[in-house]
Amino acid sequence: MRVLVVEDHIRLADSVARVLRREGMAVDVAYDGTAAVDLTTETDYDVVVLDRDLPGIPGDEVCRRLMREPLRTRVLMLTAAAAVADRVEGLTLGADDYLPKPFAYPELVARIRALGRRSQPAAPPVLTHGDLTLDPARRVAGRAGSPLPLNPKELAVLEYLLTAAGRVVSAEELLERVWDAAADPFTTTVKATVNRLRAKLGDPPVIETVPRAGYRIS
Repeated sequence: MRVLVVEDHIRLADSVARVLRREGMAVDVAYDGTAAVDLTTETDYDVVVLDRDLPGIPGDEVCRRLMREPLRTRVLMLTAAAAVADRVEGLTLGADDYLPKPFAYPELVARIRALGRRSQPAAPPVLTHGDLTLDPARRVAGRAGSPLPLNPKELAVLEYLLTAAGRVVSAEELLERVWDAAADPFTTTVKATVNRLRAKLGDPPVIETVPRAGYRIS
């Protein structure tokens, strides 16, 4: 899942980003509305976590601009105002969900995951391929009844490939959807992660390399 966190309080924004990355999400951060508009123009995010009170372009206007575009992006609006009228106004702008500050991180993660599922085509709660299973909500995978010791990036790559259901996924697409803007597109990060994932999945192999095209579940 690719997420943009838009929050002008730098410590809070960076803290949210750390939590979401530990959950296996690819996270970019914008500290003002102008940067948020620039990033959403360049990248198709699954979820935008958007503070209403932003310098530059206000959060409400960022939300309006997102709603004018034919995107599948879902918006979770944050604000220090907890009044019902404020929540209604935020949802009226087009936001998909609303969370007042202060909030609990587990609730924030759960809401983002729920919105992320809505931004994608419907998928089963547990992804399977032969004796391989992955539960995206619990972030656990197993094969032949044994748990697999996968790190967050390996889980995210496996989830994306399983969701693709045999479609060839390029390294560029994996870099776009599983990593964030800080990832160097000229590194072998994707190849190294796929190789580690293959080794942990064991035999028979389930990830096929398609020359000059990418990877797929086979």
